[in-house]
Amino acid sequence: MLTSEQARNNQEKYGFNELVEGKKKSVLQIFAEQFKDFLVIILIISAIISGIMGDAESAAVIFVVITINAILGTVQTVKAEQSLKSLKQMSAPEAKVMRDGRLIQIPSREVTIGDEVIIEAGDCIPADGKLSECASLKVDESALTGESIAVEKSLDEAPEGAALGDQTNMVFSGSFVTYGRGIYEVTEIGMGTEVGKIAGLLKTTSEKKTPLQVNLDDFGKKLSILILIFCGIIFGVNVWQGGSAGDAFLFAIALAVAAIPEALSSIVTIVLSFGTQKMAKEHAIIRKLQAVEGLGSVSIICSDKTGTLTQNRMTVEDYYVDEKRIPTSDLNMDHKNQRLLLKFSMLCNDSTNENEQEIGDPTETALINLGSNLGLEASEIREKYPRKSEVPFDSDRKLMSTAHEMEEGYLMVVKGAVDVLIQRMTRIRIGDTVREFTEDDQEKIMRQNLEFSRDGLRVLAFAYKETEQGAELTPEDEQELTFLGLIAMMDPPREESKDAVSECIKAGIKPIMITGDHKITASAIAKRIGILKEESEACEGADIEHMSDEELREFVKDVSVYARVSPEHKIRIVRAWQERGNIVAMTGDGVNDAPALRQANIGVAMGITGSEVAKDAADMVLTDDNFATIVKAVENGRNVYQNIKNSIQFLLSGNFGAILAVLYASVTGLPVPFAPVHLLFINLLTDSLPAIALGLEPHTTEVMKEKPRPMNESILTGPYLASIGTEGLIIGIMTMAAFFIGYRNGDAVLASTMAFGTLCTSRLVHGFNCKSNRPVIFTKRFFNNIYLIGAFLLGLALITAVLVLPGMQGLFKVVSLNMEQLLTVYGLALLNLPIIQLLKWIRQLIKKKG
Repeated sequence: MLTSEQARNNQEKYGFNELVEGKKKSVLQIFAEQFKDFLVIILIISAIISGIMGDAESAAVIFVVITINAILGTVQTVKAEQSLKSLKQMSAPEAKVMRDGRLIQIPSREVTIGDEVIIEAGDCIPADGKLSECASLKVDESALTGESIAVEKSLDEAPEGAALGDQTNMVFSGSFVTYGRGIYEVTEIGMGTEVGKIAGLLKTTSEKKTPLQVNLDDFGKKLSILILIFCGIIFGVNVWQGGSAGDAFLFAIALAVAAIPEALSSIVTIVLSFGTQKMAKEHAIIRKLQAVEGLGSVSIICSDKTGTLTQNRMTVEDYYVDEKRIPTSDLNMDHKNQRLLLKFSMLCNDSTNENEQEIGDPTETALINLGSNLGLEASEIREKYPRKSEVPFDSDRKLMSTAHEMEEGYLMVVKGAVDVLIQRMTRIRIGDTVREFTEDDQEKIMRQNLEFSRDGLRVLAFAYKETEQGAELTPEDEQELTFLGLIAMMDPPREESKDAVSECIKAGIKPIMITGDHKITASAIAKRIGILKEESEACEGADIEHMSDEELREFVKDVSVYARVSPEHKIRIVRAWQERGNIVAMTGDGVNDAPALRQANIGVAMGITGSEVAKDAADMVLTDDNFATIVKAVENGRNVYQNIKNSIQFLLSGNFGAILAVLYASVTGLPVPFAPVHLLFINLLTDSLPAIALGLEPHTTEVMKEKPRPMNESILTGPYLASIGTEGLIIGIMTMAAFFIGYRNGDAVLASTMAFGTLCTSRLVHGFNCKSNRPVIFTKRFFNNIYLIGAFLLGLALITAVLVLPGMQGLFKVVSLNMEQLLTVYGLALLNLPIIQLLKWIRQLIKKKG
C-alpha cells in the first residue's frame, strides 16, 4: 500500500498511466493540407497563368482569398480536434485504490506502480498487475487475447513464459471484471502495459465520419461533377462568343469554386463538436459524434428506474422483524434481532462511505447510512467481524453471501431478492427462538413484501446459517437458510422526472421503464411520474420469456413498464422496437446492461453509478444519472441537426442563385455578370463565416413539438430541395435585376459591379432567412444569434469598402458606386428578406390548414 507521497514520487519516476497518442498533425501540416484540394490546386494554377498573362492584381487577390480560406479551414479543424479531445478526457474512467490506509477513488491516469487497486464486477482494469486477493474473480480479456470466455482468476503462480490468457494470477489494463472482486498490486502502467504495447504498434487512428457527413460527401461529389460539367459548358460558350480562352478558363474555375459547397463537411464537424461541448456542460458526454444525429431521431427511450428516474438516494423506511413492520424512526438498537439485522446489512455489503464520499450501490450505502444514524459505523462493525469468504452478487442468482465469525458462531449471511431467498428458507428466527419455516410464515412474508411494494418501497431479505469455519463459500451453500427479516427502502422520483416524461410524450417519444425491481414497485414509481397509465401496461420478464420475436414485436407497443427482466429480455425488447421502425435510446449502469446498450441505437450509460463496462458500450454518458438529461440531450440533438440543415440550405440556395445568374447571362448572350475575383470574394465572405454562424444558432424548445424524424430520411428531402431552389431563384432574380439596372447605358463593368454587390449582400441577408423554416422577421429570434450578426456586419463593411473605395477598383474589377447605385444594391438585396419570409409564412399557413 502506497502513501500519497510515495504515489507522487512514482508518478514523477514512471509518468502517468496513459497511452501515448499517435503523432498528431501540427497546425502547419493541417494548414498545408488545405491546399491539397483538387479545385484549390487548379485555382492556384489559374492564378499563376493570370499573373503570367499580366493580370497580377487578380493573381494576388486569388492567393489572398485561398490563404484566408486555408486559415479558416485550419482553425475549424483544430477547434474540432480540441473539442473531441476534451470530451475524451471528461469520459476517462476512474479507479479505486488504497492510499494512506484508506480507500479512495482517483482518475485512472493517476494510478501508479505499487498501487493497490480494488476491483469488482463492472470495473475496467486501469493498469497491469499481480493479484493479492481474489474472490470468485472472472475477467473478460477478449480485447487482448481474442478469447470470448471470461478468465477465472486465482492466486496460483503462472508458469514462466505462460501465454497471456494463462497468466491467471495477473490482470491487464483494458480488460473488464465480469464477476467477483479482488485486489491487485500495479506492476505496469501506460505504454508498459500489454494494451500499451499494442497501442505502440499503431501509428495513427482516425475518427469515422458520421452518417450525415457520408451522406453530404456523396451529395457533394455528385454536385461537384454537375457543376464542373456546367462550368465546362460556360467556358465553351464564352470562347465561342469571342472571349479570351485564358479569361474564360479562369472564370469557369472561379465559378466552380464559388458554386461547390466544399465547406459542408467541415461545417458539419464543427457544429457537431460545438453541440457535444454544449451537451457536456448539460451533463451529457457524447462519446461518438454520430450519436448527436441519432438523438434527433429517437422515438423510444428505455430507461432504468433507479437513479435515472429516481433520486438514487435510497433511504431505509421500514424493517420487518419478529413478524412486525417497524418504521426506522421506531428502531431500537437494544432489541437483539433489530440490531442483528442492521449488523448483517452492513456486513453483507460492499459499499463504503468515508469523508462523505459514497462508493458502491445506492441500496447498500443506504444500509450503511442508516447504521451511522443509529450509532453503528460500518467500518467498526467490519473490523470487529471481518469477511472470511464470500459469493458476490450477480443478476442471475439475485443473491450475495458473506462469512463472518460472530458471537452467534461462524455464520454465512445471505442478502437478496425476497422471492428468490424465500425459496431457500428452512427455519425462521423470532425473538430468541429459531423454529421451522412454515407455509404460513412464507405467506406472511410475501404479504408484507407485497404491502411494501405497493408503497413503492424496495425490499431486501436477510437470512443466515451456521457454516464450517474456514470453508470457502459457493453458490451451492445458499440453501437451508434461517430467515431473519426484511428491510424496505425508498428511492423517490426525481422532481424533474415528471416534467421530462411529459416533454417526451409531447415530442412523440414513448418513455419505457425497464427494471429488475418487482412489478408493483416499478408500477408505483411509473404512475407517479406519468409513464404508466393503466396496470395492463406493466409486465414482468417471465411474461415475454416464451414469446416468439413476432409476438413480442406486437406485444411491446402496449407496454410501458417491464419488471424483473434479465439482460436477454432487455436486448429483445430493444430489438422488437427497432424492428417496428423505431430509433431506441437505452439507459444502463451495470455489466449486464452492456449488451442492450450496444444493441440500442443510442446507448446511454450512467456516469456516477455506471460500471466501466456500461460506459465503454455506450454512445453517451450521463454525468448526473438523470432521465431529464436524456430528454435535454434529445432536444440538443434535434437542434444541432436543424442548425446543420439551416447551414446547408444557406450554402446551396446562395450558390444556386449565383449559378442561375451566370446561366441566364450565358444563354441570353449578355456579358458575364461576375469577374473571377468576385466569385472568390463571395466564396470567402458568404460561405464560411455565415454558414458556421448558422450552425451555432441558439437552441429552441420548438423542436420538441415535432415528431421524431425517420433515422434513414435523407437530409435532402423534396420540400427541402424545393425551398433551396425557390430561395436561390429569388436571389438570382434580384442579382440579375441589379445587373440590368447597371447595364442600361451599356456599361458592362458597372452592371457586373452592381450584380456582384447585390449577390454578395443578398447572401449576407439570406443568412437571417435560414435561421428557421418559419418566419422570424418580427420575432426576438431574428436578433438572437450574435455570431450571425457579427458575420453580417463584417461582410457588409467589406463589400461596402469594395464598392465605394477608389483604391479597390483595379483589385476587384469594379467601378465605384454613387449613393443612388449603392442604395439600389442594398434595396434589391434586402428585398430578398420580406419575399422569402412571406413565402415561409404562406407555407406554414398551408401546412396548418392541411
